[in-house]
Amino acid sequence: MNVDAIVKAYDIRGVVPTDLNEGIATQFGKAFATFVHADTIIIGHDMRLSSPSLSKAFGEGVTSVGKHVQLAGLIPTDAAYFAAGKYNLPVVMFTASHNPSEWNGMKFTDAGAVPIGKESGLLDIKRIAEEQDWTEATTPGTTTEIEIVDTYVAHALSMIDIKKVNPLHIAIDTGNGMGGLVMPRVFDQLPCTIEPLFFDLDGTMPNHEPNPIDPKNVQDLIAKVKEKKCDLGIAFDGDADRAFFIDEQGGRISASIITALIAKNVLQKHPGATIIYNAVCSQIVPETIEAHGGTAIMERVGHSYIKKTMKETGAIFAGEHSGHYFFLGNYRADSGLIAALIVIEMISEANKPLSELLKEFEKYYAIEETNSTVEDKEAMMEKLKGIYTDATINELDGVTFHFSDYQFNVRPSNTEPVLRLNLEALSPELRDQKTKEILSIIRGNN
Repeated sequence: MNVDAIVKAYDIRGVVPTDLNEGIATQFGKAFATFVHADTIIIGHDMRLSSPSLSKAFGEGVTSVGKHVQLAGLIPTDAAYFAAGKYNLPVVMFTASHNPSEWNGMKFTDAGAVPIGKESGLLDIKRIAEEQDWTEATTPGTTTEIEIVDTYVAHALSMIDIKKVNPLHIAIDTGNGMGGLVMPRVFDQLPCTIEPLFFDLDGTMPNHEPNPIDPKNVQDLIAKVKEKKCDLGIAFDGDADRAFFIDEQGGRISASIITALIAKNVLQKHPGATIIYNAVCSQIVPETIEAHGGTAIMERVGHSYIKKTMKETGAIFAGEHSGHYFFLGNYRADSGLIAALIVIEMISEANKPLSELLKEFEKYYAIEETNSTVEDKEAMMEKLKGIYTDATINELDGVTFHFSDYQFNVRPSNTEPVLRLNLEALSPELRDQKTKEILSIIRGNN
């Protein structure tokens, strides 16, 4: 069994059935059960057509080596992380997040919501699976069911003061993904009116890819916000652990701006707290944290790095440019739902439009993350360092070049011959000029 192609930095992911099938799922069930110390493993899955059979096969692998299974059924990924923390049990979540419908995968979390990635156990699980390094049990483990979604919704709502929420009008697009299972249960308990888009769970994803970081996938939501004159729009990705926001005018809001907004809110309630942001976030994030008396710590992109640093530093909140928001009160795990609830509470408390609430953070003009095919990624980053010698350079995650009026980050993809460029500047003109200049160097057009 060769699974090199499907073992990614933070999870297992591939096309079904060519890359990932029931046989592989069973092998990984045995391997994961062997790797973790707990006697019981929780299994959840998303709405993809292949998820029930893959999760069933995984569970058969777990019980065959004598450990027990608790079936959570359909749940969003952030509820899986929550369950790993609340019940102090390992959890596997079958999902391929925002990928197209023919994909599926496994996200592993250890007891206590401890992330498992390539640097924290995933390669050990892969080795056990490949070498079949387990002992079959004479007496198989048991399989029972566990309710998680309602418990998770109650937990998420406890993170805000429901009494402060105004009767807002909100458009929500869940892209036929797992958010459609959760949102009705949440908003039944809030005084808001919602305009639901694509709440039906449908593994064929008939309306658009559940990947709201791509502008084309939020056009329906923007249209709905404008048509219904909503106070805001919220889009969730396929497994609903990421949230993206649209203001009342239909404007897309970057995750960096939302991170800054939530950071300000957190620091008002917890003065002097430590907050983490990743290397690709806008400079407005550390500036906001420091302006409100907090300690800002930069970390590499990736939830396993973020959660580890949160634990080491006692950080209360973290945000990533990709729409992941992490909360100490949520076992340091990320939750798109909790982020959405906090934004709703903040709009209600401020009693002003979301666009006005965000004006203080709109200092920089940024590009969308831009990919370029580069065969020798390290050499290209060295070349850029040789050209932009007057920058303040940080090499925590790729290379970040900081100037007084603009900054950019280039970092290599883990899986492709691609360099990713993120750039922002104090004016649109400088942004466009520097983007053209840097891409010309990266793509060899100069």
